[in-house]
Amino acid sequence: MRAVVIEGAGGPDALTVAERPLPAKVNAEFLVKVVAAGVNPIDAKTRSGKGVAASLAYPAILGNEFSGIVVESPYEAHPIKPGDEVYGITPVPRSAGSYAEYVTASALHLTRKPAALSHVEAAGVPLAALTAWGMVVEIAKAHEGQRILIHAGAGGVGHFAVQFAQYFGAYVIATASTRNVGWLRELGAAEVVDHSVDRFEDAVSNVDVVIDLVGNTADETGTRSLRVLRPGGLLINAPTGSWPSLIDDAAAAGVRATTFKYTPDGSTLAVVSRLLQSGDVRVYVDQVFDLDDAAAAHTALETGHTRGKIVLKVCDG
Repeated sequence: MRAVVIEGAGGPDALTVAERPLPAKVNAEFLVKVVAAGVNPIDAKTRSGKGVAASLAYPAILGNEFSGIVVESPYEAHPIKPGDEVYGITPVPRSAGSYAEYVTASALHLTRKPAALSHVEAAGVPLAALTAWGMVVEIAKAHEGQRILIHAGAGGVGHFAVQFAQYFGAYVIATASTRNVGWLRELGAAEVVDHSVDRFEDAVSNVDVVIDLVGNTADETGTRSLRVLRPGGLLINAPTGSWPSLIDDAAAAGVRATTFKYTPDGSTLAVVSRLLQSGDVRVYVDQVFDLDDAAAAHTALETGHTRGKIVLKVCDG
């Protein structure tokens, strides 16, 4: 099969297309023909040698999210059968990634693709939506009357977080660049702080929860967020390594904090699917690249100006 591989850590040009063996399906796994694959910041971090890169076996295939067509099911009587359309996550670096024509995935890590979504749209959902769901619904327990501040609201995780928080009744405040202010209001944000014009800590206060998708990697966004939380409020930080002193800093400020790692749970993804199918939540795909252009996709991702998601189109489906 054709796949995008890396022979070692490097920049976007480390991504090259090569022929690789078909992945071997074992136990309760599916073999899926990949139609489209999502591109995420964790992919770029891994490619550059950070995060889980130490566990990679080179040459490695990156990519967590996929949408495609079942080739082989775990067993004959499984309710999801060959020919069915599915989407989900492959757990890089435990297995080969989704920047490839075929991928294997556990029955626990995928579900049926919503009929209302194309494969390109669906490929942009699993990792970003499950991350947002875990932070907003499972940890923050979004509810009516709650004030939630979401940093980087226009990004892949952020645009789902805004929608989930609004769906469950929270008062949503998001930070974003000028071009995304109106768009985030359309998605359900009650307030949007244009970070190129205003300091959010001057415009926002008495927040119950901060969904921190930035950390202290840019202008001490994380540390500044502690000032807008109410006493005892909660900060949830997702980007790994973006704020090493998070827990101590939060305790000193009289608030609570936790890091977060998403769970590749197909049953939760099935719940998200119902919201996507009904139109209560939508995915926005900013740019689509062919598999051969994976390096260009990573270059675009690393500009930091993506609205929603970037997706690789692997084949026609």
